[in-house]
Amino acid sequence: MLGGYFSNERIENLDHALKVQAMNIIEPLALASEAGFTYSNREHIKRIINMAHQRQSELVKSIAVFTEKNILHVTTSYHRDFELMRLPAPVRTLDKSEVQHIGTTMIVRSPIFSPDYDHSGPARTQDIIGYVSMDMNKEHVLLEQHKLAITTFVIILIGIQLNLFFSFKLVRGMTRPIQEMVTQMDAIRRGQLASRVEGETIGELEELRLGINGMAQTLGDYHREVQASVEQATSDMRQTIEQVEIQNIELDIAKRKAETASQIKTDFLANMSHELRTPLNGIIGFSRQLQKSQLHRSQRDYLRTIEHSASSLLNIINDILDLSKLEADKMAIEHLPFSVYECVEDSLTLLSTAAADKGLELVVDIDPNIPESLSGDAMRLGQILSNLVANAIKFTDEGVVRIQVEQLEQKGDRLSIKAQVHDSGIGISAAQQEKLFQAFNQADSSISRKYGGTGLGLVICRRLVKKMGGEIGFSSKPDVGSTFWFTLPLTTSPYAIRDLMPTELLQHKSVLLYQPLAQTRKVMEKALNHYQLAVTSCPDLDSFYEHINKQQSYDFIISACCETAMDKKQEPLAIQQLQALTPRLIITHGNQNLESIEPLMRNNADNLLAMPIVHKRLLQCLLYPNGEPSESHEAKSAPHDEPSSLYQTMAELRHAKVLAVDDNPSNLKLIKTLLEENVTEVVSVNSGTQAIRECREQAFDVIFMDIQMPGIDGLSATRIIRSNGLNQRTPIIAVTAHTLSEERHKYMQSGMDGYLAKPIMENELVASLSTWLAKGETESKLQLPCIDWKLALSQANNNAELAKEMIQMMLDDLPNAHTNIRRAMTHNDNSLAQQSVHRLHGAACYAGVVSMQRQCADIETQLKQGVTLATLEPEILQLLDEINKVESAAIELLQSQPQLESSRR
Repeated sequence: MLGGYFSNERIENLDHALKVQAMNIIEPLALASEAGFTYSNREHIKRIINMAHQRQSELVKSIAVFTEKNILHVTTSYHRDFELMRLPAPVRTLDKSEVQHIGTTMIVRSPIFSPDYDHSGPARTQDIIGYVSMDMNKEHVLLEQHKLAITTFVIILIGIQLNLFFSFKLVRGMTRPIQEMVTQMDAIRRGQLASRVEGETIGELEELRLGINGMAQTLGDYHREVQASVEQATSDMRQTIEQVEIQNIELDIAKRKAETASQIKTDFLANMSHELRTPLNGIIGFSRQLQKSQLHRSQRDYLRTIEHSASSLLNIINDILDLSKLEADKMAIEHLPFSVYECVEDSLTLLSTAAADKGLELVVDIDPNIPESLSGDAMRLGQILSNLVANAIKFTDEGVVRIQVEQLEQKGDRLSIKAQVHDSGIGISAAQQEKLFQAFNQADSSISRKYGGTGLGLVICRRLVKKMGGEIGFSSKPDVGSTFWFTLPLTTSPYAIRDLMPTELLQHKSVLLYQPLAQTRKVMEKALNHYQLAVTSCPDLDSFYEHINKQQSYDFIISACCETAMDKKQEPLAIQQLQALTPRLIITHGNQNLESIEPLMRNNADNLLAMPIVHKRLLQCLLYPNGEPSESHEAKSAPHDEPSSLYQTMAELRHAKVLAVDDNPSNLKLIKTLLEENVTEVVSVNSGTQAIRECREQAFDVIFMDIQMPGIDGLSATRIIRSNGLNQRTPIIAVTAHTLSEERHKYMQSGMDGYLAKPIMENELVASLSTWLAKGETESKLQLPCIDWKLALSQANNNAELAKEMIQMMLDDLPNAHTNIRRAMTHNDNSLAQQSVHRLHGAACYAGVVSMQRQCADIETQLKQGVTLATLEPEILQLLDEINKVESAAIELLQSQPQLESSRR
């Protein structure tokens, strides 16, 4: 870079020197030529330029003077490039000396001014009278420049060589030790910790060498320490693994022992359940039979006490069995259509009497926005509600027990409900709340003597709620009350439990409501307002009288019966007066005063509505006079000592022949006694062998078979009876104290048709007898190859009407399904085929069509996996044939249902 810089400066200096030298020659010539132009003395000008040319002959090739018209005036010599000396532009533009480089020639021109020109001012056109042009030779300058360039190049080349020499020497002195260090570092990286950097270096390289060697020494020491630690850890791990293996063996042995113990406990509970239920069956059964006879009041009270004590013992046994099933994870959660309103009402039917006996106000507040038909386990939901409400009634001496059910959220067909049970009872302290959900514990152990109970109810509720995917909790204050709540996820059911009620008929109808119980009145007002009725509410008897005396007519009058039958002022309040004001009179009552108001209801009132009030039941009373609500509820509320209407309907079925099998004499005697009240002929035997002998000799309409018997048990006897003889198709009902779900499944697998748990309840026995006697007459008509009526009935929770409705809904969908599947095959539309099969699969889930349901599931799964319709064509054609068969079978079954219903009636 320095060589280039100074060479360039030298070349420019040579060019500048040549230019300065040319100016020093031509400008004096221009001044000297002024006089020659002034006096027109050509010789004078020529002499001057010749003299200048001769003196600078090495540099000057030619000098010429031109006039103002750019005409040659005089020159020192001619040559072939002479025309280059002429100014290519007009002469007047040359106002100062200029230099022009052309190749190796430099042309210098300088103007000649007139004598009058003032050199201190700017030049004018008329002042220029000519110019001098000089051709300069640049060859010696170029030669000098070339010499300079060559010299500079040589010097730079020598400098580079010297630089390379010394750099090579320096690199050899530095790179070799560094390369050695790199090699040793790589060896150390590969684990050769004994490697060291040898040789002597200077300066920083020596410090680096010593640092690398020190690092290798440190790494070697650390590696040896780590190796020793690893060996020690490996030894410790071997000992730990040996201990873990020993513990695993011990745990495996303990697990087997625990499983064996759990199985023994389950078997023990099942056997104990059987052994306890067997005597309880006799105690409860014969106590109820005795209550039907003529007894003194004290004797009847004794029998009721015996029955109540036996029922309490039965509830304890049921709680222990439920807890055992939950702990063993053997409790199955069903998913069947049900109504929340019916579930809550059924759960509170028996508890309402206990609440009325204590003078408690039992209030039910259900969100009317909850769908009528849901899918879930209604029995377990009712069990949870019953436990929580029973606890609330038990620990509340006065005040209100409020049950509130509301809908939390709904996404598609999934929704969540929240149920709360509020009471104004004794409450629970903070210290006692920790023990609340522990088995066999109550909040305060001292209260168990006063209130009784095992402390299992809340434990069972919590485990049931968690098993169903919900949550449970509570809040409580001593002497203020408690609130227990739980949430459950449910799904809406595509099958309606019943037809929707025409609630639009109630809009803007007037209602006079008299209800002295504040909470119940608010709930009833809320329900009536929801359906847009005009409600006039009376909180006391005086206001009720005031509205009655106005003689204003109402579409409905809802009155509490206790104040309607008798005035506090002993002034009679005639029900006829109320009927004069309304076309529909509804009387609400508690179970404790049913007997006193029943004559009034029979003769005057339109509907009798039992408390607690469920708003769906209230709605039925408003829409249907003398309809189902009062009738069904009276049947539920009928006392045991009065013959129910169910018994009276058995008159047409008395010409039946029934076989009863039980090894326990008391149980056999009880079931025979109950059956003799309802059928013409009862044959009783005490062993499976005798049952087989009787079934071979004579035909029976229904067989009630005990399960656990010595010798041939009930299951074995059932298989033998089913194998041949006169009773292959006779309904066989299992009568046993075993209540585990797996036991019930085993009974159904053995060929039994139904299940009846001990202790035997007379209404359950009669209902089962009525059902199976009616089924026996039409069983042959219901044995269709494509439809399993028993399965359809089971899927409908043993509700024949619901099962029939589900089959009818499926039947309505079959033509569209057949058409859509055919269209999908024609157009090769995978999406339409998948949608149609999915819809058909949903319709078949609750209709007892096992084969079609299985085919739909297989085809739908393969379609979702991307299998083409062409590949599935054989399976789809088989499904279309099955649809035709199911359609014919469904029509035949539904046509046979009226015969079944008439036989039941």
